[in-house]
Amino acid sequence: MYIIDLNYVCDLNKVNQYTEAHRAHLDRQYALGVFLASGGKVPRTGGVILAKAMPRETLEQIIANDPYIQEGVADYVITDFSPTKTSPELAFLQLN
Repeated sequence: MYIIDLNYVCDLNKVNQYTEAHRAHLDRQYALGVFLASGGKVPRTGGVILAKAMPRETLEQIIANDPYIQEGVADYVITDFSPTKTSPELAFLQLN
């Protein structure tokens, strides 16, 4: 799976112009089963997305279609993560 760390690179007023389109992008990825969880950082400097395991190139293409990236208001850091321990509720994420 992946941890995607989103960081805003401009003023929040400009970020807010693209938030609705960004959330629609997230909704599409949830509907496709790609994203597992997401949310904003506190304080509001960006966000975090958890994505299921897939080829990294596929994830990079998905991120490239995010309006935040297309409009240059955020950048992303992708971390490949292999969960080996979880709570019982998240056991489906564990690698055997």
